[in-house]
Amino acid sequence: MAEDKANEKRAWKKPRNKEGRMTIWEHLAELRHRLTVIVISLFVAICVLYFFAPQLIQFLIEPVSVHILNATQTTEDSEQTTTEGSDQAAPEGTDPAGSEGSNQADVMLQVLTPLGGFTLRFVVSLFFAVVFTSPIWIWQLMAFFLPALKPKERKWVLPTFFVGLTLFGIGVVFCYFIILDPAFQWMLDQTNAFAIVLPNATDYITLILLFEIAFGFAFQLPLIIFYLLVFNIIPYKKLRKNWRIVYIVLLVFCAVITPDASPVTLLLMFVPMAVLYELSLALSRIVLSKRIKAKEAELAAAEAGETEETGEEPNRAEA
Repeated sequence: MAEDKANEKRAWKKPRNKEGRMTIWEHLAELRHRLTVIVISLFVAICVLYFFAPQLIQFLIEPVSVHILNATQTTEDSEQTTTEGSDQAAPEGTDPAGSEGSNQADVMLQVLTPLGGFTLRFVVSLFFAVVFTSPIWIWQLMAFFLPALKPKERKWVLPTFFVGLTLFGIGVVFCYFIILDPAFQWMLDQTNAFAIVLPNATDYITLILLFEIAFGFAFQLPLIIFYLLVFNIIPYKKLRKNWRIVYIVLLVFCAVITPDASPVTLLLMFVPMAVLYELSLALSRIVLSKRIKAKEAELAAAEAGETEETGEEPNRAEA
């Protein structure tokens, strides 16, 4: 009995037959093991990061802290004008200018429900846990599908793994330093003329996380273009020739994936995606030059064959 259990535990590691194939139960055992590794790693990361959630939240709102401070000061000014006169002298020992400086040290958001703080800390911890454990869960998923690939296809797994992680990181960093400030500036400018924006923690953090995720996935475009060419799904010549259609598709994609649907954010996402599209085509042309030339030769031969057939038919009719 003990030996059977040990063999069952090793089922996900090694195929039982000589051909290297696994039964459906062995596949399920491997999937269960890999999902267990993913869940445990995420659980441990969430538990650790939960205690650092306040620092992580301050880090997330740093690019938009100026806008939060402006909204907070506007709210305080409006409350002061309704409760006391502007000509009242400040009490002795207070420094009105110093209060502004103290507010800039730590930006304080508002939570509107008793459970809001716990929910927000958990969501932030989950987001950073997924980011920090991404090498674990991405590799576990890729390793599960690895045996189904051919030997020629397996050599692309590791480069794809590292390139995908790098592109996602570049997208997140680009959004953090370049996008968040003008995006929030534009959104708040639409409201300042007729209302006061309350710094609700859930709304701010959720919107920031959606921005980060959207740009992280949007920057996977070079990887998608590369594999479209590798598997001959779309020929290089068509992608190069129909660039106007591709740009329109990218514009629609940017309009859908940006969480605020503002023209400013749309353009800020479209410009780097257009640059990434051109760079991915150029790099694919260099890396896959032999395959692209062979595919173009096949297309040219097929077109030449069609023209010959259409040219022979009228000659037969004349004869």
